[in-house]
Amino acid sequence: MLTARHLLLAWLLAIAPLAIAADVPFLTGRIVDNAEILSPATVQKLTAELKSHEERTTNQVAVLTVKSLEGESVEDFAVRVFQQWKLGQQGKDNGVLVVVAPGDRRMRIEVGYGLEGTLTDAAAARIIRDRMTPRFKSNDYDGGIAQGVAAIVATLDGAEPSSGASAGTDGATSGKGFLSFLDSADVSEFEKDLPPWPMRILLGAFIFGIIGLFTIVGVMTPGMGWFLYLFLIPFWAMFPIVVVGVKGALLLLVVYVIGFPLAKLVLRSTDWYAKAAKEMKKSGRATVGGMVITSGGSSSGGSWSSGSSSGGFSGGGGSSGGGGASGSW
Repeated sequence: MLTARHLLLAWLLAIAPLAIAADVPFLTGRIVDNAEILSPATVQKLTAELKSHEERTTNQVAVLTVKSLEGESVEDFAVRVFQQWKLGQQGKDNGVLVVVAPGDRRMRIEVGYGLEGTLTDAAAARIIRDRMTPRFKSNDYDGGIAQGVAAIVATLDGAEPSSGASAGTDGATSGKGFLSFLDSADVSEFEKDLPPWPMRILLGAFIFGIIGLFTIVGVMTPGMGWFLYLFLIPFWAMFPIVVVGVKGALLLLVVYVIGFPLAKLVLRSTDWYAKAAKEMKKSGRATVGGMVITSGGSSSGGSWSSGSSSGGFSGGGGSSGGGGASGSW
């Protein structure tokens, strides 16, 4: 039964993120430089460019710099600013917000729903990676924001942004292939959004406990164990990502794909495995390590069925409040 204490606790948990969240500044112009990292000349130049772009297209592009996010994620902060500033035309949702927080070394390009097809998440990530990040690393905020805004406007106008840094990066990516993907900004950005380590340890105990147990059963089961080998490949490919990241999950998948057959080959030379294989062929049941394994689709008592599987894994959908991309330097 809910009590006043429970309701108070729920209310406190609900407002806690708001209590520590950074304030949304007033919209005083197309460039709101609260962090004071831009020169007056850059502010004037970008204001004129964005005004001209809005007059031509009705798209509203704004830039906000803040010293710190006050512990809030740049994604949540950008959504709050976007919603309060109401960028874009009503019914068109054609606004774009660039947020830069030098104190936290974080940035984001938040894109309104109406422009997601033009300024895609991949395009926004590319602008952050190729245009803004290299200059921010050199403390060139004027150049980084100016280049980022120019690339955003060019993309919205339907032109492919051209840059020496961008071309060089693309060439390096095509040369390195898959290894370059593992070091890409998209992978790094994804891994920054993983749960904190205490939660990842708990998730790991749950995930690896389940797929690890089925892996052991598959290795120990004569014949039908190969069904589990194939069945578990997608689980080893995806679930470990939330615990060890993309690179760690890839390493575990390689270990599983190679290690499972090797383990079965080693076990085949043991007497108890040969005995279990004979029992399985004769009666469809075998006792391995005190565990009864059947080759059918059902089992009784404490036995495991090597021919059965559980497909009760599902995911839900959600909304981030708009497309875009984030980055750091």
